[in-house]
Amino acid sequence: MERKYSSRERMLTALENKKSSYIPCSFMIFSALEEKCKDQFEFIERQLELGLDTKVELPELPFRFHPEVKVKEWKQRTKSGYLLHKEYQTPSGKLNSIVRKTEDWPYGDSVPLFSDYLAPRSKKFLIEKKGDLEPLGYLLGEPPAGDISSFCEQANKLKRFAANKGLLVSGGWTYFGSEKGMDEDAGTMGADALMWLLGMEKALLLAIDEPETIKELLRIISEWNMKRMKVYLEEGIDLLIRRAWYESTDFWSPSLYRKFIFPVLKKEIELVHQAGAKCGYIMTSGVMPLLDDFLQLDIDVLIGVDPVQGKGTDLKLLKERLDEKICLWGGVNGFLTIGQGEGKDVEDAVDESISILGPKGFILSPVDNVREDSERARNNIKTMIKTWKKKLCEMK
Repeated sequence: MERKYSSRERMLTALENKKSSYIPCSFMIFSALEEKCKDQFEFIERQLELGLDTKVELPELPFRFHPEVKVKEWKQRTKSGYLLHKEYQTPSGKLNSIVRKTEDWPYGDSVPLFSDYLAPRSKKFLIEKKGDLEPLGYLLGEPPAGDISSFCEQANKLKRFAANKGLLVSGGWTYFGSEKGMDEDAGTMGADALMWLLGMEKALLLAIDEPETIKELLRIISEWNMKRMKVYLEEGIDLLIRRAWYESTDFWSPSLYRKFIFPVLKKEIELVHQAGAKCGYIMTSGVMPLLDDFLQLDIDVLIGVDPVQGKGTDLKLLKERLDEKICLWGGVNGFLTIGQGEGKDVEDAVDESISILGPKGFILSPVDNVREDSERARNNIKTMIKTWKKKLCEMK
């Protein structure tokens, strides 16, 4: 009688690029379903009902400031609307930011430290010069004992649930709604934080004009990052996920990536491997010029392989270059193919991705999110899962 493997075993087989007749299907982000669930346990159960290889995500550690930091916020009326001001008073000086409050601003009259909403709306970013780096250190505090204790308590419940269901456990980044303290966009990160603190234009200009400032800023972010990573890793997770949407060649040239991002990322990945975990790297576009770098970094899985909106993504070349070395996670576009496409589009996308990226070292997923809760999107999700299961039967 053939042994039945757990979902965790199937996922680990894919992450380790080992031969398998079973290609897992695990959604990167599934907001359309998540928003209907009261908690992560229900969210997982409903994915299991669909037959998906869902992972159990440990909660985010809240972001905390140094206890001596004082925060002041106020709103300024202008002819065109409102400006939101936020000032951080630290023992090493003040930092302040100014944001235009637009109709779609989701944070009321408050300004988070990290958020995608900051980049196009910031009139003044928090960091402008080298002298701002010392005060920043007071905002990127070490997780306090109380937060770690609360995290461990929640993690233990989730790990027991994962063990009972035979599911993979991940940490470092989660899209499931959890308490993030003072922030919105969270997770272990590098240049994502850089872009929110400096702005994209300023970050890239400083990389040319003041390279030591960017190196120091990334070092500060990485040291803070690694303190948080250690808490996740001490829980014995299977996979540490590191966000890197803003580290691709859509923003950085390959030479700048190697100069600034590669060195700090290498240390973080080594930390993950020393703990016996796999390292997942989320980059959904602009990946092709960095494939040799990914191999040198010893990344275990590239999360977010998008054949439609991933600029320049070539599935065949990607598989050829990374085959048996780095697992690939994705293969189907979430926004256009699943959210807006026809059933035949979905069938073709699933068939193509499995044919090219499988059978080993591949995890199927829409990239990067399924937000739409329309009848079309729901039908396309069913079509995707049905097509995936059909392909699995053909592979046996």
